[in-house]
Amino acid sequence: MKTNNFTGKVMMNRKGFLKLLSAGGLGSLLANTGDYSQHKSIIKPKRLQQGDTIGLISPGFILPDADKYDEIIEQVQKLDYKVKEGHNARNQYGYLAGTDAERAADLNAMFADDSVDAIMPFRGGWGCNRILPLIDFDIIRNNPKILVGYSDITTLLLSIFAKTGLITFHGPVGKSEWTDYTKQHFKEVLTGKRKLFNIPDKDICEDCDDLEVITPGKATGTLLGGNLSVLSAMMGSDYLPNWDNGILFLEDIGEDVYRLDRMLTQLKLNGVLEKISGFIFGQCISCEMSSSKSLTLRQVFDDHIKPLGIPAFSGAMIGHIDNMLTLPVGVPVEMDTQEGTIKLNETAVT
Repeated sequence: MKTNNFTGKVMMNRKGFLKLLSAGGLGSLLANTGDYSQHKSIIKPKRLQQGDTIGLISPGFILPDADKYDEIIEQVQKLDYKVKEGHNARNQYGYLAGTDAERAADLNAMFADDSVDAIMPFRGGWGCNRILPLIDFDIIRNNPKILVGYSDITTLLLSIFAKTGLITFHGPVGKSEWTDYTKQHFKEVLTGKRKLFNIPDKDICEDCDDLEVITPGKATGTLLGGNLSVLSAMMGSDYLPNWDNGILFLEDIGEDVYRLDRMLTQLKLNGVLEKISGFIFGQCISCEMSSSKSLTLRQVFDDHIKPLGIPAFSGAMIGHIDNMLTLPVGVPVEMDTQEGTIKLNETAVT
């Protein structure tokens, strides 16, 4: 008991000390350079309308089949959008779609291009972390527009919000299945028509995990998150947002439970979990227990999330699934564990 009291006093003194530092010149040196609050205000992109132009880029992996690029372009056009392809989108550098400089150049160019209304990667995979030092965040801040994607694109969603305050969107990439459900949520969110997201019945996703309440309750905060593996690989960098009062949503694919345990531990040790006000876990596809002696994913949540005492649930339609939600990163929301809902307190677009 004495040890706990002493620890609590130390923590309060440390927080107070940092607050004092932040009031002076030294505070600016210690501040998280990824904190969007340094950039005055949140920036909302212009809503996406029928006939607008979507810029397709390849910020990470190359598509294994060259013919797939044209198929994706045709699919996006069938959604009633025009397409502009990145200059380097079909380049190849090993498993990457060109060098880091080429991939970053396409991202910067799409934001600078007035004829482009929104940006979407052809696919996820790996590679976005590599281009972070080459991104021109000033261009992005001065030319705000929709950026949407998931998986490896988590890197871009979080870093751009952190560095510029621009709302980004966790949703489909070009090679997604584009089911009716996915298309509906994509269009309704990016036009500002949808504000409520809930867990659908099994008719929508029969293979998805059910809604499971970890800690009951309601919470409000800023919606932040993405792919757990990608987020954990960003820990320690200055490309992450301020997690204070965040509603953290996570998803993953192909990870053993012990790896999920390790990555959540990494978030905990970096102080992320202690700052958030709510937790939402989506779908983890092909995330199996390696043996009968493995912890279950629920046990991992009970170890890392339940002690936080914050509202938390799993089973959201977020992740590597055919029918997926499009969620804005950086907007204020309210979550309800009993209903399994996420409600936007304001639209994410202007």
